[in-house]
Amino acid sequence: MSPDLVLRGGLIHDGSGDPAVPGDIAIAGDRIVAVGRVPGSGREEIDVTGLIVAPGFIDIHSHSDFTLLVDPRALSSIHQGVTTEVVGNCGFGCFPIRDPVRSATSIYGHRAEPPLDWSAAAGYLARLEQAGPAVNVLSLTPNAQLRMATMDRTDRPADPEALAAMTRLLEQTLDEGSWGYSTGLEYAAEAAATPEEIGTLCRVAARRGALYATHTRARDAGAVEAVAEALDTAAKAEVRLQLSHLLPRSGLQDGRRCIDLVEAARAGGQDVAFDMHTRLHGLTHLAAALPSWAREGGPEAVHARLTDPAERARMAGFRSILSAGGDWGRVILYDNDRWPEHARRSIAEIAAARAQSPFDAICDLLAGVAEDLTALMVLIAAYSPEQQDEVFAHPLCVPASDATALCPDGPLSGSAFHGAYTWAAFFWRRMVRETGALTPETAIHKLTAQPAARLGLPDRGRLAPEYFADVAVFDPHAYCDTGTLFAPSQPARGMVHVLVNGSFAMRNGRIMSGRTGRIIRRQ
Repeated sequence: MSPDLVLRGGLIHDGSGDPAVPGDIAIAGDRIVAVGRVPGSGREEIDVTGLIVAPGFIDIHSHSDFTLLVDPRALSSIHQGVTTEVVGNCGFGCFPIRDPVRSATSIYGHRAEPPLDWSAAAGYLARLEQAGPAVNVLSLTPNAQLRMATMDRTDRPADPEALAAMTRLLEQTLDEGSWGYSTGLEYAAEAAATPEEIGTLCRVAARRGALYATHTRARDAGAVEAVAEALDTAAKAEVRLQLSHLLPRSGLQDGRRCIDLVEAARAGGQDVAFDMHTRLHGLTHLAAALPSWAREGGPEAVHARLTDPAERARMAGFRSILSAGGDWGRVILYDNDRWPEHARRSIAEIAAARAQSPFDAICDLLAGVAEDLTALMVLIAAYSPEQQDEVFAHPLCVPASDATALCPDGPLSGSAFHGAYTWAAFFWRRMVRETGALTPETAIHKLTAQPAARLGLPDRGRLAPEYFADVAVFDPHAYCDTGTLFAPSQPARGMVHVLVNGSFAMRNGRIMSGRTGRIIRRQ
């Protein structure tokens, strides 16, 4: 019986890291049926001579949890050849939900529609399935939502009753298809979580053979110690550990010390690896400067708190992801509709112009968006190209977006998230074409089979018979990112064909109308 499709004459990078070979790929239904020299003919044949044929790229650290509900086309991803995304990272995500208003503060890209009218992982995954995303999606269980679902206040360690409730919820989410557990210990909702609390939940993941991914507790001063804490917590729990965007914001030497710790743990037998986003800066909400209690109670309560001098004094001592570096000159307010006159200026510059302290300026800015604290985003200058090149060349590192899937038109047309349109294309351009630090086969391995193996994801990440037909076909000389710091939402170039589960998501550089991504539940 003839295959449905044969891609003829491409340069096949099968994802294994082995050198490429010229050949053909035959696809029947949603699976690859032959790789190499395919005899006979398919029902449809496409000449891909001169192009690389690779497995679809896997984004191991995505924040597309909600944007895929708003607009499931994921054009920013498809233009880069990304066919699978892992959401629920950094403790942020869309389940479990007990109080929708409260939960929205730990969901990137949240907006009023669709409403958060589910509670469990099963409800979220079913809603995502109904939306019909263009890419495959896996989700981790986010720690912030576990804490908010079980604790009245998250600015303290969990008591035994709350921890028992979190344990039950984590077990439930794993039963319903979650691929693991994630924390974002630098963020307000999780900063008070103790290593013992995290360790208890890690043991739940370990019993299921699931992954633990962590945005560590400190990524400025104290970053090395925070990585050591994560390694120790995971080792005691005997859980597989993925260190999210490993490089700290505290400089080259601290970054090297963090890598040394990971290498030593790995040499000692610990199952640990790491990922890194492709930006030279961090990106988060300006509201991350506030303690969790300051963001609760609805817009009127938040506004009253932000404009009350006594309440500001209470909040000012909070050590946040933004204040930890001690330099407000490197925290830059991104483009926004509420305060356009302050966009692209640092918090230090804004404060000086307003004759205020940096924290008072932050409170005023946020008071102006009290109805939606996620409306203001900031960039944090963090890394050098030297750091970036070193970390991506490391054999334990895979690249990731640390962003949300977006579309340049439709309901997300005004949205921006650095890395969304650029991460995989940047990685190829920088590490393969510009620096030559990675061979094409190694770079593709890091984008495909390596993250699949890290996740324990079967039947994806390789071009091999019986694997799902997630395929990226691109021009190795033209494939590149086009987004810039203040115009990030520009689609990548050079991708020619993208197949998701055997169907075209992109054909001859044009996006197709069908969406064949799947929600991949862990069994």
